[in-house]
Amino acid sequence: MSYRKPQIKIAIVDDHNLFRKGLITLINLADKHNYLVVLEAESGKDMIRKLDKKALPDILLLDIDMPDMDGYEAMLWLRDNYPKIAVLVVSMVDSEEAIVRMMRLGVKGYLSKDIEVEDIHQALQAISNKGFYYTDYLTGKLIDSLQQQESGTNGSPAVNGQGLWDQISEIELKFIRLACSDLTYEEIAGKMFLSPKTVDGYRAAIFTRFGIRNRQGLVLFALKNKICDIDNL
Repeated sequence: MSYRKPQIKIAIVDDHNLFRKGLITLINLADKHNYLVVLEAESGKDMIRKLDKKALPDILLLDIDMPDMDGYEAMLWLRDNYPKIAVLVVSMVDSEEAIVRMMRLGVKGYLSKDIEVEDIHQALQAISNKGFYYTDYLTGKLIDSLQQQESGTNGSPAVNGQGLWDQISEIELKFIRLACSDLTYEEIAGKMFLSPKTVDGYRAAIFTRFGIRNRQGLVLFALKNKICDIDNL
C-alpha cells in the first residue's frame, strides 16, 4: 500500500470573491492532490470569525487592502494568536514599504496578484519545504531597505565599531549557511557533529549579537552580507 502524505491546508483571505475563486483554481491546477483550501474569508475580521482551532490551515494567503481589518492588522493578529500558520502575502500592493513592513511582521513570502500557476506552485512548495519563499525581486527590495538603515542597528554589519568578519567565527558561518537551507536545527546539529543544545547556543548568540529575531531574519542577514546566495536557498 502506497503512503500519501497529508494534504497541505490552505486559507485565502481577500475581499474580492472572484480573485479568491481564481486563486483556488490556480492552486488546484498547481497540485490539487497536495493542497486543500479549507477556508475563505473577505477580511481580517471575517478570517478571525472563521478560523477553527481544531482545523487550522498550514498556509494562509493574505491580501493587504481589505475593509474592516486590513492585511497588516490581520498579520499582527495571526502572529500573536497563531504563529505557526505560515502567511504568504498575495497583493497588488508591492511598494518597498509594504513588503518590508509585512516581512517584519513575519510573513513567509510575498507575491503580486499578477501570478501564474507556476508562481503559486513554487511559493506553496517552498513554504511547505523550507518555511519561506523569496523571489529575486523580493530579496532586492529587502536588501535595499536594509542597506539604508544606519550602521549598527537591526542586524547591520558593524557592531561596536567592528567589521562583520571580525565578529563571526568559521563555525558560526557554517551554522548560518546551513540555517539558510531547509534543514531543521536538529539536522543542522547532526551535520555539524554537535549537540542540538550547542547549536542552539550558536543561534542565540548570533541572534543577540546582530539583533536578529527569527530564522527568517537570519536568512535576510545572510543574503545581505553575501554569506549565502539566493540561488542556493
